[in-house]
Amino acid sequence: MSTGEGTIGELGVMRGRDYPSIRQFTVFLENRVGQLLDVIRRFEGSRVHIVALSIHDSTECSFVRFLLSHPEQGREILERAGLALIETDLIGIELPEGPQPLLQVCTALLQAEVNIVQAYPLLMRPHDKPAVALMVDNIDMGLETLASKGFNMITERDLSDVD
Repeated sequence: MSTGEGTIGELGVMRGRDYPSIRQFTVFLENRVGQLLDVIRRFEGSRVHIVALSIHDSTECSFVRFLLSHPEQGREILERAGLALIETDLIGIELPEGPQPLLQVCTALLQAEVNIVQAYPLLMRPHDKPAVALMVDNIDMGLETLASKGFNMITERDLSDVD
């Protein structure tokens, strides 16, 4: 999705369950014992599962990044908790067969001059294959490049299949 393209109505369609990106939620927490547990407990009793997690710690605060099985409900839970959060689109990709699957992914993105900003593994295995979440500097080009090279993308529908 490029900034400034489309209308609000088109955005709703683009952000539908089959849009090829997946949403990451970044939550800002005080760097105190038990803060992460408090956030994770908020999903208890809901159908929202954490399917990927990344923590970046500093002296003052932590940045916790989540990929959730049901992002709409997950956002509501996080917002009800009064947490400051940022929502970002990432590329979810199944790792291909072979001895160096990340080499194949990185090579494809390098050829298109797409830079990987963040990467972390998914805790689940959609379609019984290992997968990673990638934040890139140009998501449209990244999606187009990886698809043209035959890589299989992970959608939000794939993440919700953990029920």
